[in-house]
Amino acid sequence: LYFTRASWLPRFGRVLPATTYQKLNPSFGNDIEAGFSSEAFDLNANVAAGDSRGGLDLQGKKEVLKIMKQESCSFDEARRILMEKRLAMNGIAPDGRPLDPRAVFFS
Repeated sequence: LYFTRASWLPRFGRVLPATTYQKLNPSFGNDIEAGFSSEAFDLNANVAAGDSRGGLDLQGKKEVLKIMKQESCSFDEARRILMEKRLAMNGIAPDGRPLDPRAVFFS
């Protein structure tokens, strides 16, 4: 396959468009460059402090990026949508109250 790649690689490129794969680098600096930062979710302080951790969660970045592309929305809006989906999966309303009808509230 390696020696014949010049003949089959151009045809393979048409099957899988270039936008199918996007590399998600594991560092805060790369996360900022990829657009995973905003005023409300500022990663610049992590970079300035020399934080040695590996950056944001790769699975979370993939989910946020997918929402950003599908919904054509900003990073903050995609984070909000993702959190509302996760809350709904766990039986929690977007305002934070449980959806369980047996829940009792005291004021």
